[in-house]
Amino acid sequence: MPFAPGGGTDIVARAIAPRLAEALGQQIVIDNRPGAGTIIGAELAARSAPDGYTLFMGITGTMAINPSMYRKLPYDPVKDFSPVMLTAHGPNILVVHPSLPVKTVKDLIAIAKARPGALAYGSSGIGQAPHLAGELFKSMAGVDMIHVPYKGAAPVTVDLLAGQVQLMFAGLGAAMPYIKVNRIRPVAVASVQRSPALPDVPAIAETLKGFEAATWFAVFTPAGVPRDIINRLHAEITKVLARPDVVKQLTELGYEPLTSSPEQLGQYVRSEIDKWARVIKAAAIQPE
Repeated sequence: MPFAPGGGTDIVARAIAPRLAEALGQQIVIDNRPGAGTIIGAELAARSAPDGYTLFMGITGTMAINPSMYRKLPYDPVKDFSPVMLTAHGPNILVVHPSLPVKTVKDLIAIAKARPGALAYGSSGIGQAPHLAGELFKSMAGVDMIHVPYKGAAPVTVDLLAGQVQLMFAGLGAAMPYIKVNRIRPVAVASVQRSPALPDVPAIAETLKGFEAATWFAVFTPAGVPRDIINRLHAEITKVLARPDVVKQLTELGYEPLTSSPEQLGQYVRSEIDKWARVIKAAAIQPE
């Protein structure tokens, strides 16, 4: 687990782990190894023995964004890992301060085009998924907005609530408490389809076809794990994600359970690497 306890990735893993442990008859320990933009945990997992006893919860940033954000990455998300399956995704949501007269994506595009460079969107940091979601939006909508990076999601949320920045792409689960009390206004979710958690809020893709900037979560093993072990893991995790209690737990937190074959996950990772590489290049973000 390349994050500290309590975050979205950790929540998804802890929803799966105890049920998977029951199915496999093996104790599963969540080993939280945060730091260095998830590189510490990813490298540790990639260098682990390919015996099926080490699983890695990879997400968009670790497996698709980092390859373009770092000049020397100590792991290769394609060569050093074997895909098992997608497990869930957490839609980001485009939210604005209530003082901004924006209720739809078209409203936002119109204001941004009328006032180029006047709107500021905050993010949890340069190269983080919310930053790149904003850059993808700018590119696809053909607008100019100012990016204001913060050191984490909490401080940017505080400034959005105070009106210091006008908009941001936030995790749906984190944004829900403020949406419910009308402190921020939801405009659209950054996934291909609407979220069951906010069915009346449209998807950005309904206006900008093909727009997707959700955070996905997936299980991997170190490269070289025998296929029969991967097949067993895939079968048991699929059963776990079909359990009503797991579906309810994840959905209430703003996450949507997913499944895929190992091959589908592998293809998806490669397509995501290509997509975010284009966004990073277009935004002129220099790799570290």
